[in-house]
Amino acid sequence: MERTIGVGVLGMGVVGEGVARVLATKKDLIRRQVGASVDLRGVLVKDQNKPRSYELSKDLFVNSIEDLIQNPEVDIVVEVIGGEYPALDYIIASLKKGKNVVTANKEVVAKHGPDIFQVARENNVRVLFEASVAGGTPIVSPIVRDLVANDIKSIKAIINGTTNYILTKMAQEKSDFVNTLKDAQSLGYAESDPTNDVEGIDAVYKLAILSTLAFRARIRDTDIYREGLSRLEPQDFQYADELGYTVKLLAIATLHGCEVQARVHPALIRKEQMLAKVDGVLNAVEVETDIADSIMFHGPGAGSMPTASAVIGDVVNISRNLVGDSGFPDPLKLSENIVIQPITSLRTQYYIRLEAEDRPGVLAQIASVLGQNGISISSFIQKGTNHEFGTAELVIMTHEAVEHSVQDALNGIHKLDVVASVGNMIRVVE
Repeated sequence: MERTIGVGVLGMGVVGEGVARVLATKKDLIRRQVGASVDLRGVLVKDQNKPRSYELSKDLFVNSIEDLIQNPEVDIVVEVIGGEYPALDYIIASLKKGKNVVTANKEVVAKHGPDIFQVARENNVRVLFEASVAGGTPIVSPIVRDLVANDIKSIKAIINGTTNYILTKMAQEKSDFVNTLKDAQSLGYAESDPTNDVEGIDAVYKLAILSTLAFRARIRDTDIYREGLSRLEPQDFQYADELGYTVKLLAIATLHGCEVQARVHPALIRKEQMLAKVDGVLNAVEVETDIADSIMFHGPGAGSMPTASAVIGDVVNISRNLVGDSGFPDPLKLSENIVIQPITSLRTQYYIRLEAEDRPGVLAQIASVLGQNGISISSFIQKGTNHEFGTAELVIMTHEAVEHSVQDALNGIHKLDVVASVGNMIRVVE
């Protein structure tokens, strides 16, 4: 008799529904690809009576995780609950029961990935997580498998569709952050509580996963510098455009010898760069390597069906191993010799926007503070004047400087009597 691979699903939100739908509608294609039937055996949800866009037979619903992992007909557990707990507990329990796991959970993989890999190794099972980064755009497997002969030098990525939509709208319509966020929420691109997106937390989780895989070292989410969108104003987009840049929330990780620097923050990026052209809710990851040079992965970063595509890809991958009775590749082995480089050591150019008194000698005072901190000015623009208060908005672009020197200089500039406020500082990524 032909073998059947059984799948249990934890969670039936938009991604879970997409997984169930694909397993049913693509059943024949998956069977041909695997060499066996891949069937849904059970689904764990909070509310079995909740209306869903894809209705399942009530017989498939189970009441506890034990109903799935104790079932000998379940070979693969798909976790699409989201959040850290109870998802982590369910993943570990599944692995310890000898079940292979596929997860789309970026938070769990970012915080606990290496520990999960170790449990999988000890129980001779596999855990795959392609959908945890960039949704339907393949990036995890290419880094782990296809680029295995490469030393990866850096990752530059747009990996949060919500913030990319917001920044695209702010740039195109010169709208403010608050109203653009409300628009994103009304369209379903942003959650009612958008903190994880707009403060860069979601992107940090994804960058932690990518940099851990790319540099073969454990990079924790807490190792990554993070800055959100809240300080961006419409004039930042206007001035960036005039200077030949656009504004993106970038996730960047670079390897320098045995030191990794990882950061998520708004950045000015030249308009002609490919990442600058990634608009709306799309994601993109640019990987620079020593052999393959620079490679760009671009596509949908979220959504029911794109994410389900990545999940099913992992299910098929594991199913092929099971049908072929072949050994699983050992989970990623990580180096312990990597040092995390703080953001204060970053060297780059900076955009500084401030409001100061509109009179002679002001720029000289500001330039003096910058000079005392070893920072030279690349360009200077005086923008709109506030006649009521006698102030003008100044935009300064620096030459390459060290982050800690720029922070010290900004503190000094803020203390100048002639400076009303320091509106924003944005790092430049060339």
